[in-house]
Amino acid sequence: MNDSTHKFEGNAPVVIEDLSPAETMTRPDTAPPPARARPRTRRRAFMILGVVVVLGVIAYLVSRLFAASVQSTDDAYVGGDVVAITARESGTVLALNADNTQQVTRGQPLIELDPATQDIALASAEADLGRAVRAVRSENSAVDEAGAEIAQARASLDRARNDYTRRKDAAREGAVSGEELAHAGDAVTTADAALRLAQARRAQAASSVSGTTISDNPAVLAAIANVRRAAIGRSYMKIFAPVTGVVAQRTVQIGQRVAAGTPLMAVVPLDTLWVDANFRETQLRDLRVGQPVEIKADVYGGKIIFHGRLLGLGAGSGSAFSLLPPQNATGNWIKIVQRVPVRIALDPRELREHPLRIGLSVSARVDTSDESGSMVAASAPPAGGRQASFEGNAQVDARIRRIIAENLGHGA
Repeated sequence: MNDSTHKFEGNAPVVIEDLSPAETMTRPDTAPPPARARPRTRRRAFMILGVVVVLGVIAYLVSRLFAASVQSTDDAYVGGDVVAITARESGTVLALNADNTQQVTRGQPLIELDPATQDIALASAEADLGRAVRAVRSENSAVDEAGAEIAQARASLDRARNDYTRRKDAAREGAVSGEELAHAGDAVTTADAALRLAQARRAQAASSVSGTTISDNPAVLAAIANVRRAAIGRSYMKIFAPVTGVVAQRTVQIGQRVAAGTPLMAVVPLDTLWVDANFRETQLRDLRVGQPVEIKADVYGGKIIFHGRLLGLGAGSGSAFSLLPPQNATGNWIKIVQRVPVRIALDPRELREHPLRIGLSVSARVDTSDESGSMVAASAPPAGGRQASFEGNAQVDARIRRIIAENLGHGA
């Protein structure tokens, strides 16, 4: 409380307050006049503001200078080959040697089908080959038989002509009747017809075997082709991995009956992946084939940087190849910036160290300082792997030779 003194003036007391110096300064009627801002402090504030503005402009110009040689996008995804494993022949699944997420190597058996039907078809084709060889042998024998018939018919004709000549001379002397001479002439005609018939039979028999041997006879070659076809069908009862990769999309089950062409599973080669980055059309001016690219995958949180090369630009925007392309010939048309897919190849060594998966999101940053390349690749790199083909030709050839030798006979 402030000390106060009471003073009486007349009948009413008057209070005289004794105020402290602090209270005296806070009272309105006793406050000092406001102090004016110092000119030096104001100039310093303006200088600091100017320095900040200049630094901001410099940072903006530097960022624009470096950004001019870099194009980036986060609309990018990992792509790769999805090698479909299909059945080449119909059959029942007996065994599954691989499942989803499993690593397989090229040539590794994946699926086994029941070979019983194909074994029967192969045995039937081999039997047909043996019959074809024996039929050709029979045709060769028919040619020899026709040759013997020709010799016999020619001897009969010579004998008939000699008889006719003798009877003709005897008929001049009256020793032979005219009827007997006529019968001798008929015998000559019959023998000549028999000779012509034998020659025709020989020509017919020789038409199917002339100029060929048993091994290259058309009928035998057709039978050999059937044997090869059956052997190839038998080999398709085991399905092997055409590439090294990871199994995905297995849809087949043990005991399932599958038809030829049925998709069974897929193998994804993870060491030949690429990136499809969708750049805006306004960014394509400086993109060229061969430019270096830095890739950051969301799956690694940006800690791992992949390096690659730009392979080429797509032939059109994504909307151009959609199922229902947009029709812009309308009155309410609005221009929309399109995106074009750009293919980027990745380093296989980095993929082996840090595997990626198809469809993962990534961000791509292309260094466009080198503009010497073209916008479209001259030729695409070949896809990895090769579908396994029939490799049992040597065994089939040996089997065919043995079948032919067994059906030639000792007299061949």
